[in-house]
Amino acid sequence: MSNRQTIPEHGPFRADQLRDGDRYELSNGHPVYCAPSGRDHAGPNATGAALLDSDPDVEWTGVDAGYSPDPGTLRAPDVSVAGLSGAPGGDGGWIPEAPPLALEYAARGQNEADLRTKIADLLAHGTRLVWVVRLIGPRRVEVHAPGEPMQTLGIGEQLLAPGILRNPVPVTALFDRAAAQDMILRNLLQRRGYADLDAVHEAGREEGREEGREEGREEGREEGREEGLADAILTLLSARGLTVDDATRARLRSTRDPERLRAWLVAAAQADTPAGLFDA
Repeated sequence: MSNRQTIPEHGPFRADQLRDGDRYELSNGHPVYCAPSGRDHAGPNATGAALLDSDPDVEWTGVDAGYSPDPGTLRAPDVSVAGLSGAPGGDGGWIPEAPPLALEYAARGQNEADLRTKIADLLAHGTRLVWVVRLIGPRRVEVHAPGEPMQTLGIGEQLLAPGILRNPVPVTALFDRAAAQDMILRNLLQRRGYADLDAVHEAGREEGREEGREEGREEGREEGREEGLADAILTLLSARGLTVDDATRARLRSTRDPERLRAWLVAAAQADTPAGLFDA
């Protein structure tokens, strides 16, 4: 979460007076300025969004999505996981309920008073978990839940969000891009019916065994792995709301280089267009 100014207790504004793109949130009717993110903040933010969005049970994830559970409140967590009823519809506007899970990255210059107020606003309006990822000092994540004392988890521990996320999130994966990519790959394979990459390999071996020849085993093993990676890329692009054209789909399906497919999988988490992932 970027620097935010200290605000008075009460304010006269409503969420419907703010427009998409305005750099303000509202707390108790008063505007809270949100500065642009610096490099140290923006990179982990993108990684965390891709990781949470890939979980097999997640229907919708937003970056800086605006939630307005009452007229005087508008909060935009760095990353948020919304239930299906809270996902934005076709009529635009702010999301009218708080997200079940909110993720905030606290970087250099973080205003701690404003952060505490934001956490309190979210929890008071129905958010079940707020994870604060501390980018300064020891790598740790603070877990906030209504009516419970804050918990702090460090490297080697896992974050749980029952009823929101299917899979635990290693604390390391919210800091380390490579660790996050491993979790994203696992999650996307689960969306396609594979438990993990080993299951993709086993499917390939099984296909090869049915052929009854060593050549068939090797071919099945390779095709199963490559098909799983291609499926993972297509799933991630679709989850991010990007429409995949036939040419892009055909190129992914026909590629037999697993290292290239892995690079494209990483690029798919941030590419502006499906064709843009091929620049990786």
